Amino acid sequence: MSTLTWTDDLALQHPQIDQTHQEFVELLNRWGDAVSTGDEARILPLYQELLAHTEAHFGMEEGWMAATGFAPDNCHTKQHTMVLDVMRQVLVHAQAHGDFEPMGNLVPELVKWFPAHAEMMDAALIFHMNQVGFDAATGQLAKPLASEATSISSCGSNSCG
Repeated sequence: MSTLTWTDDLALQHPQIDQTHQEFVELLNRWGDAVSTGDEARILPLYQELLAHTEAHFGMEEGWMAATGFAPDNCHTKQHTMVLDVMRQVLVHAQAHGDFEPMGNLVPELVKWFPAHAEMMDAALIFHMNQVGFDAATGQLAKPLASEATSISSCGSNSCG
């Protein structure tokens, strides 16, 4: 089964995001190990822990986006929504049918998706937060957004392409 190793390549030099990402990687690997070994007693509880962490993780980032001028329908948030939708559907399926095969399929997809998401989407968010002087620890914005400014609707540029 695929696993993801936390390395300096995944670090974005933002303490809160890096800590949250390390936790995500650890939870993903623990759950992936349970799936690969067929440890059905651990699969669902670990998956539910990963899902709850991921919901909180994405919520934290989306709160920062809202505070710093991202439009609610930006690309980053859309990607979060798609990932959570799939994760929730897989959970409902497993609970309803006792079928863990979709979870087995999801593990390598999350392992593949996460580094690219962090490198592109999260790095762009950190860059933007730095540009506007946003302190994620305090929620303070050093450079208040102009009221006439257009919200960012993509991942830091004017389009998702």
